Amino acid sequence: MQPAVQPVQAAGCVLWRRSPVPGEPEICLVHRPKYDDWSHPKGKLKRGEAPLAGALREVAEETGHTAVPGAELPTSSYLAAGRPKQVRYWAAEAVSGTFVPGREVDRILWLTPVAARARLTQPRDRTLVDALLAALRLA
Repeated sequence: MQPAVQPVQAAGCVLWRRSPVPGEPEICLVHRPKYDDWSHPKGKLKRGEAPLAGALREVAEETGHTAVPGAELPTSSYLAAGRPKQVRYWAAEAVSGTFVPGREVDRILWLTPVAARARLTQPRDRTLVDALLAALRLA
């Protein structure tokens, strides 16, 4: 019997900011040219790194924004390149920063929740938009 493969541990945030128009927040999505996809900022944890610290580091690296973490959102588990991957997510409000395109992320978009749901490449990421909205209503 083969030993169980340990999931790749990753973390990310559903990054949001207050909209200039009162009502719903704007959600930040990142475009990764390597995969030509739109997703929430996320990435693998470094050895010994706490998941929340890793999530905020990834937000800063991928979007250029500093964020204040909020509620933990549902964890996403799936296969990536044939290996199990587990991504823990938090709601995080962008408080400052400026995006600079890079190799890993070449574009970001700030979208309404409806537009973000439509733009996300992976259906599993859409449920995180709903989880963010629920968390913000409770806050």
